[in-house]
Amino acid sequence: MIRTLRSLSLLFAATLTLSACSSKKVTPEMYTGFLYDYSLLSERQAPSGQTVLSWVSPAVKRGRYTTVYLAPSQFYPGPEPTERIPLSTLSGVTDYYDAALRSELSKMLPLVTKPDSDTLIVRPAITRVAASPQGLKFYEWLPVTLVAAGVSTATGIRDQDSEIATEVSFEDGATGEVVAEVVRMGTGLALDDDKQVLTPDDVKVVLDGWASDLRQSYTAIRK
Repeated sequence: MIRTLRSLSLLFAATLTLSACSSKKVTPEMYTGFLYDYSLLSERQAPSGQTVLSWVSPAVKRGRYTTVYLAPSQFYPGPEPTERIPLSTLSGVTDYYDAALRSELSKMLPLVTKPDSDTLIVRPAITRVAASPQGLKFYEWLPVTLVAAGVSTATGIRDQDSEIATEVSFEDGATGEVVAEVVRMGTGLALDDDKQVLTPDDVKVVLDGWASDLRQSYTAIRK
């Protein structure tokens, strides 16, 4: 009887833990305060097919901007390096994000080093870099394997998802007015366990996708 109760307790704990970790969607609790007004955001589908939270001012006119200025990406709030996510990883992430954005933004408008009245200002922030246990696969919902999945999570041997989130503000170069906002989260390469150090390489595919979606979204608005 005691063994049965322990198994049920483990089963219940595993279900709660893994279900909580399965959600990769940005929720209001994750908003950082970097953006001007989160109440404007609504769910939309990015060109890549991913769901994002975004808003574009209806006042933005086609052809309004002829150049674009990219502010250096930053961590918001300030980063707290750890053994698994060291400072080298954090700086590598922002460096790569900037490079990816420059590459894509330059395809839609000329990049400038100083904003002018006809400039679209892009201010990106990385708001989350983390690793969390992967959610349950469909076959792991079987009673026996669910317990095994819970044990692997508890002992740290379960694969980990590399997670990263961003908030981006778009501003008018003449007035400083916010004309668009984006919030999104992505999952990079899987980590082997809760000891593996997360590196910029683990999230590069996410950063490339964000930059590509940004360019394609802006191009669609200009048409």
